[in-house]
Amino acid sequence: MLQIFLPLPQSYTLPMAKTPAKKTAAKKTAKKEVKKAAPKKAAAKTTTKSIAPKTAAKKTAPKKVAVKTVAKKGVRPTRNKAHQSSDDALALALTVAQGMYERKAEDIRILDMREIPSASADFFVISHASSDKQVEAIADSAEDEARKVLNERPWHREGFENLEWVLLDYIDVVAHVFQQEKREFYGVEELWGDAIDVPFKGK
Repeated sequence: MLQIFLPLPQSYTLPMAKTPAKKTAAKKTAKKEVKKAAPKKAAAKTTTKSIAPKTAAKKTAPKKVAVKTVAKKGVRPTRNKAHQSSDDALALALTVAQGMYERKAEDIRILDMREIPSASADFFVISHASSDKQVEAIADSAEDEARKVLNERPWHREGFENLEWVLLDYIDVVAHVFQQEKREFYGVEELWGDAIDVPFKGK
């Protein structure tokens, strides 16, 4: 096929030549606008990240609640092992025994439990009486004597409802006041046969 090319006038330009130029200029302008907007978004993200750790720190800060909760549960403290080389627990045991003696408690015995690993206290103080009223009077006297002489108060006390076996728990010293029949029945001294008897004579 024969093609004929006619010369175009110098003032004539193809319409297609202008269109790509406009599109290219429009694309460049759009890219500039995107670049201008981009740093602002990045700055916003950076600000959010810097604030986040502070918020997390505030949530994890309070830890004192756990300590208060443990204290309210009434968990029995362990006995003070330092008393194995001191006379503090022995002085408390003798004072409790003296309080029992002043209310005519019978057969007062102090058992030294410090060499027994499974024992829950350093000393047991054991006595008995013939009636529930006397059991109560002996327990009250022992508690009063310890508070008056050594400013010691029992961590726990129980048995005052039935007054057959009253227990005063001072952690390092545990006092037992029985009615005679209950003392013979439970045989606490026999259960701790390895304990050492501490001599006691009331004043």
